[in-house]
Amino acid sequence: MAVSKPTLAVALIVKNESQHLKSCLDTVKDWVDEIVILDSGSSDDTEAVARQYTDKFYVNEKWPGFGPQRRLAQSYVESDFVLWLDADERVTTELKESILSAVEENKANTIYQFPRLSWVFGRYIRHCGWYPDRVLRLYPTALTQYNDALVHEKVEVSSSMTIANLKGDAIHYTYNDMRHYLVKSAGYAEAWAEQRQKKGKKSSLSQGIIHAITCFLKMYVIKAGFLDGKQGFLLSLLSAHSTFVKYADLWIKTSTEKPKD
Repeated sequence: MAVSKPTLAVALIVKNESQHLKSCLDTVKDWVDEIVILDSGSSDDTEAVARQYTDKFYVNEKWPGFGPQRRLAQSYVESDFVLWLDADERVTTELKESILSAVEENKANTIYQFPRLSWVFGRYIRHCGWYPDRVLRLYPTALTQYNDALVHEKVEVSSSMTIANLKGDAIHYTYNDMRHYLVKSAGYAEAWAEQRQKKGKKSSLSQGIIHAITCFLKMYVIKAGFLDGKQGFLLSLLSAHSTFVKYADLWIKTSTEKPKD
């Protein structure tokens, strides 16, 4: 008796991604069995674009954080495997073939990671510690899921699981412009500070300065960001700024007084 091939879903969590969503889904629409999209309250044409590709479009406007939102999205997946993408990512032909081979092979207790190549401010970033930037994004739906971290969420991996590498890059169009970078990094900084605050952590401005300087030196010098030209310098400097901001935000939340009524 013939054994049916495992099915594959692609899942995304999105908000105001009409600019990117079509190009992303065009790279997977012809070879996945299911597309699941969970929106967190878009005000642009994201839903209209999404419904050109799938009926499995859901909305959860009460933002619970990145981890919980991904867990909710996965609850709508019916396929045997789930491939996670962000709307600003594109699957290359080489990566597609590698994904399909992994799904067909269907090794027990195995999850898969692949490298991302980011396009930032007019250049592919191959240094700064940004490449190969392997991300765990493909796994059997029943095997695992993301943790419940508010930001920098990760797939839960147990000692019984094997992590395998896929060939081919996902192309990552990280930032549209400077404003997009600042808004995005501010959101991550706030979520990071809130998460640390809930764990009873505190910070100081001196910690922020030290971590920011360390961040710049690591990216630009140790990780050879200078080989990425002006974009490497700018990205290293901006990352240092973002690092300082998240520690400063935690200091403000935990160590400063609110005005008295």
